[in-house]
Amino acid sequence: MRKFPGTICDLLGIEYPLIQGGMAWVSNAKLAAAVSMAGGLGVIAAGNAPADWVRAQIKEVREMTDKPFGLNVMLLSPYVDEVVKIVSEEKVPVVITGAGTPGPYMKDWKAAGCIVAPVVASKALAIMMQRAGADFVIAEGSEAGGHIGELTTMVLMPNITCAVDIPVVAAGGIFDANTVAAAMCLGAAGVQVGTRFILAEECTAHSEYKRRLIKAKDIDSKVTGRVTGHPVRLLRSPLVREMAKVEYEDNAVEKLEKMGEGSLQNAVMTGDKDSSSFMAGQCACMLCEEQPAKAIIEDLFDEGKLSGALGNVQGRLGI
Repeated sequence: MRKFPGTICDLLGIEYPLIQGGMAWVSNAKLAAAVSMAGGLGVIAAGNAPADWVRAQIKEVREMTDKPFGLNVMLLSPYVDEVVKIVSEEKVPVVITGAGTPGPYMKDWKAAGCIVAPVVASKALAIMMQRAGADFVIAEGSEAGGHIGELTTMVLMPNITCAVDIPVVAAGGIFDANTVAAAMCLGAAGVQVGTRFILAEECTAHSEYKRRLIKAKDIDSKVTGRVTGHPVRLLRSPLVREMAKVEYEDNAVEKLEKMGEGSLQNAVMTGDKDSSSFMAGQCACMLCEEQPAKAIIEDLFDEGKLSGALGNVQGRLGI
């Protein structure tokens, strides 16, 4: 029996209307399995990883749990053709796509029984994805970490929910029961949470990455690479300062791409302070501790906190 009728729970076969964000090199089988076993939808992030790594992660998560899980496919990956085939061959329950349109792959994925959910940052793209056959879309506001669009969640969500008939999941800036309640008020059928799960005990990201999240202030969230057309939100660091210096120099795109190459993997694997991109959403400044994935989910959907958030609104408006 689902706890949250009218959400994505029945569609995905999960207990909580929660999707764990697909963060490259962070969202591996261990984290995905922990989230799925706790009642959410755990997600493996393919990122720019080789196809063999992706297949191994899928097999690993299936060894750890029989609960539904997802795979985030980055359509700009140099390995995308191989990863796309793996999705069908492994019959991945839920496919989440970013950085492109999954239209060319939709038929094969549907034939394999996959549920498909593109991440979108505009109303036009959401409408296009619905026409292409998406089961739902994830509207990701610019508060999110990693690659971002321009609109905030507060504007993006109602702009999309009034334009499509499929469920819309809210992402960007969601980290506690108050922000979950806010997303639901905006018409969300569920939420996607990324940054807070970097602080899950089951997340294997380097301790320096986690330390920076816990210590982050509200002024530490920076956006780089706007000139490339693919802006990225991350925490302030020596690398970010260097990127800011070359943002609008001659050949800035080439320079930024070179500087960013492998920097996220460095953050996750080594925590190197000088050469790493510590990607994180703006909510990092509100996070203060490492917890088990189960505790994070239970806090996000704590009935008392959700009721309190909605009750505060009713009280202030006198309704």
